[in-house]
Amino acid sequence: MEQYIIIKGARQHNLKNIDVKIPKNKLVVITGPSGSGKSSLAFDTIYAEGQRRYVESLSAFARQFLGMQDKPDVDDISGLSPAISIEQKGISHNPRSTVGTVTEIYDYLRLLYGRAGTPYCHICGHEVHKYTVDEIVDLVLKRWPDRRLSILAPVIKRKKGEHKNLFLRLRQAGYARVRVDGQILWLEEDITLDKNRAHDIEVVIDRIRAQEAKRDRLSEAVEKSFELADGFVLLVIDEQEEELLTNKFVCPDCGISIPEVEPRLFSFNSPYGACPSCSGIGSYEYFSKDLAIDPERKVFEGAIIPWGKNHYMLRRLEALARTKGWDLNIPFKSLPQDVKDVIINGSNDRALMTYREHGEEFTYMGRYEGLIPWLERRWKETDSENVKEELARFRTEDICEACRGRRLRPEALAVRVAGYSIGDLVEMQVASLVNVIKKVNSQEGQWNNVIRPVLEELSKRLSFLVDVGVGYLTLNRRADTLSGGESQRIHLATQIGSKLSGVLYVLDEPTIGLHPRDTDRLLRTIKSIKDLGNSIIVVEHDREVMLAADHIIELGPAAGEMGGNIVFEGSTEDIQNSNCLSALYLRGESSGVVFSPHNSRRKPKGFIKIYGAEENNLKSIDVTIPLGELVCISGVSGSGKSTLLYEIIFKGIKRLLDSDFRARVGKHRAIEGYSQLQNVVLIDQSPIGRTPRSNPATYTGVFTYIRELFSMLPEAKLRGYSMGRFSFNVRGGRCEACKGEGLVKVPMLFMPDAYVTCEVCKGKRYNRETLEVKFKGKNITDVLDMTVDEACEFFKDIPKIEKKLSVIKEAGLGYIRLGQPAPTLSGGEAQRVKLATELSKQFRGSTLYLLDEPTTGLHYTDVKKLLLLLHRLVDQGNTVVVIEHNLDFLVSCDHIIDLGPEGGDGGGYIIATGTPEDLAENKSSYTGRYIDAFLQDIRGGKYLVS
Repeated sequence: MEQYIIIKGARQHNLKNIDVKIPKNKLVVITGPSGSGKSSLAFDTIYAEGQRRYVESLSAFARQFLGMQDKPDVDDISGLSPAISIEQKGISHNPRSTVGTVTEIYDYLRLLYGRAGTPYCHICGHEVHKYTVDEIVDLVLKRWPDRRLSILAPVIKRKKGEHKNLFLRLRQAGYARVRVDGQILWLEEDITLDKNRAHDIEVVIDRIRAQEAKRDRLSEAVEKSFELADGFVLLVIDEQEEELLTNKFVCPDCGISIPEVEPRLFSFNSPYGACPSCSGIGSYEYFSKDLAIDPERKVFEGAIIPWGKNHYMLRRLEALARTKGWDLNIPFKSLPQDVKDVIINGSNDRALMTYREHGEEFTYMGRYEGLIPWLERRWKETDSENVKEELARFRTEDICEACRGRRLRPEALAVRVAGYSIGDLVEMQVASLVNVIKKVNSQEGQWNNVIRPVLEELSKRLSFLVDVGVGYLTLNRRADTLSGGESQRIHLATQIGSKLSGVLYVLDEPTIGLHPRDTDRLLRTIKSIKDLGNSIIVVEHDREVMLAADHIIELGPAAGEMGGNIVFEGSTEDIQNSNCLSALYLRGESSGVVFSPHNSRRKPKGFIKIYGAEENNLKSIDVTIPLGELVCISGVSGSGKSTLLYEIIFKGIKRLLDSDFRARVGKHRAIEGYSQLQNVVLIDQSPIGRTPRSNPATYTGVFTYIRELFSMLPEAKLRGYSMGRFSFNVRGGRCEACKGEGLVKVPMLFMPDAYVTCEVCKGKRYNRETLEVKFKGKNITDVLDMTVDEACEFFKDIPKIEKKLSVIKEAGLGYIRLGQPAPTLSGGEAQRVKLATELSKQFRGSTLYLLDEPTTGLHYTDVKKLLLLLHRLVDQGNTVVVIEHNLDFLVSCDHIIDLGPEGGDGGGYIIATGTPEDLAENKSSYTGRYIDAFLQDIRGGKYLVS
């Protein structure tokens, strides 16, 4: 068996025809500066070829359902195993996907409840049993031995009437006695009942003593009762005690029927188990009047935000107001409630409507539709993504009131195991749930050979999630709300549970979003996958992961065209004797630390104070943010950092500064000090565009200047070309065969649509005439194909273009291409493009910038560049607040707010605040302990800083 994966002549993207030898069944780290070719080697070459070969080995029938990878540009790869890629991408955008379903843990829970669950009535809470005839006889002989029994069939329960026909049929069938409303009566007598009263009627089947010798007679009596009473039997013991039993899941008190308890009852993706109100989603979306209406404004001055001031619907509302005699010339909040209701929900009353067309005025009798019905209709009718995106601003989501977000029908939620419903378990944090499952499993003698393996597998899989650092999550957490790092670590835990061997795993920065405290546990998890007989290739920059590797490959020496070479290849011991960037980093001869230009912590220029923040797991905390500083929010995963940044700081301050901002703000009491700010800007890792038409050039605005330059060239003027000629979004200069996309969509039956290069323009986006206009020998397509580094040199004599490009370069993105489609950019790259766009704008101080883990995907050399940019923003009079775990970044900040102490319910408190030095002295802070050790190494000369 081959011991190595041997790659010869890899040229994918910027790889320089490299040869690589990777040991199998080892932990291999590929590192290097951003854009040096790490992903090109790991994902686009090794994984792509491994996946392609595996798919090729399948039958033609199976292949048609699987996406085929393009063959990478490489001479040869030998020693490959089937490959699994675990990247930092959201697991699913389907609202039905949860942590439980993705990890398959929920399947085991369904099996547990379907086989071992005890049903209870969801109305009264009474335990519900169903019995066979033999089980009832065994119960009688065990509980009431030698006692006198009356076996009754309850045929009528609380039903009005005289019931004469029933008595006649019973007498004809040979029965002698009945019990009516608790009194024994003979059927041969004339029984007269009050027809206006509700009655209980039971047929006396037999009177017998509970003895083993009379088992057959007991069985026969119970069977007859089941036949007469539709599966019910009433046992009366010694004329004192009564027991109602049934062969169905029916509540003996309420008479409510309960479906068969089986695994599908607990599936919210099946109509059998899903909540009928929300169809198993657990929530519902709707248009909110609170988001669509500004109550401080007047109706015709923009109170109805979707309609502005001149919308045609306002004319209809005006006509209705004239008919009704309403005065709408007051703030919306001051209108009578009945008028507000009509504005929001519409009216069936007709009014004389007017409209103008071609200069003429027309009148007709019409109805006013109402704001919410109009929004709903527009949402259903439109096919435009842009329109839906605009309307989505006014939509909100609420928990389903019927199931309270638990997704299942009430009968399923009433089934319990060891006192817990399945809804209780999925709402627990994984770290707590694993203890509950272990406790349940420890109950000796209660579980059979079918259930105990299920409990053991649940315990193992939950423990794997804790080991990868996501123990703070709950199983009902929607998959589309997870970060890229959380998604990747969940996939890792799932792979351990699958126990595959002989597989090649390719991971993309698994430490992203992970506090240094949890890195050791993650490494143990990765090594456990390796110990199953698998090979692990990790693209990573983290110091601890690199030191734990069996083999390290560094690509470089720089990004883009300056990268793609093997700078180092060898063991962790070998790299200590190298002079590559990673060796300098590991030895402490270089770091990503960049203190402020003044080489000291800045002093605050004021404060923003937030009181009583208690959204999600925040524990009604008071937060003080110093202005004019680089501030970091730290803490273990799940401690409440994102909630504080997004839901409280961003949305809360944005709402106060911008009355048109209508998004729901996280729960808090008050915010003070925001008047010192002019604006708040969130620079997150969401894509800069959803379609290939968006790219770094269009997003940053530099493409406008480039198109302007091309339109001013002599050849363009001679032909009468304007700026629009050089846009691929409008007719004129673009290729009409592909509408300027360079690709043509080919609909595929039963498969995702495929995209192929346009045969007319060969992927160049423009028509031949447009491409004949050149600047320095390059046409507009050639420019879009340039990297930022190349474009900086190419446009060095055009100041306004060069200035914008240089900021992108300083953000560590010199390797990306100007026309690179937005969907192909990583979250970190998209975030740095946004940051560069902000930096290239005209100076405007007093802005609060918010960033979420901007060091994602960055080598320590790029962390330095990022810190220099952020320090520059602060020195321009702005405030920057960042969520981060990177120690180089943390010790470079002026102020840190540390949340914790744990994740989930165990988090949400402020553990420490102050300078990095202040945190280092706080022994209750996990972050402080790591900062303390790092600062001591810096002071001791182990790490050199800028």
